[in-house]
Amino acid sequence: MAETPDQDDLLSLDEQIAAYQREFQDLDPQVEQVVSALSRLTRRMNVAYGRQSATLGLTSAEWEVLKALVLSGSPYQLGPGDLAKRLGLTPAAMTHRIDRMVNEGLVTRERDETNRVRVIVELTDDGREKWLEAMRRATVFEEDLLQDLSSAERGALGEMLTRVLRRVEEDQPDAGGRLNDLG
Repeated sequence: MAETPDQDDLLSLDEQIAAYQREFQDLDPQVEQVVSALSRLTRRMNVAYGRQSATLGLTSAEWEVLKALVLSGSPYQLGPGDLAKRLGLTPAAMTHRIDRMVNEGLVTRERDETNRVRVIVELTDDGREKWLEAMRRATVFEEDLLQDLSSAERGALGEMLTRVLRRVEEDQPDAGGRLNDLG
């Protein structure tokens, strides 16, 4: 069965902006072009990353856990509560996700020997290898995505988008903990 396209995919970006301007005359077309392009780009990139993860036998949810463990640094360990907080999940949802990943050999879950109440989730060698392969594939995709931009343009775009992101983070501090990992 073919996927039903999203409403904004039925129109080109220019057509969408023209329709918005027709219905809402106060619209700044430059702002709308940036925001709509970012929205479409984000959605398509997420689909591409999801497909890449699926070819490795990973769900996007599992990728997020692997990423959080890698970002924590060696020895790639976090408590389930820390993971849940970083991923914006309930403890129950995190437990379910960890259960699946333990069964798949991507992480281990052990009691902390120094504090028997505490549980530690640790990245396995297989989990790290899956993360590395996903990163290799993502790097190829991302390089291809930005191939039409010079190094200077990539740098400028990165700086501009980071400024916009920081503005959103300042204005919407409760929008999710995942944004904090940009540093």
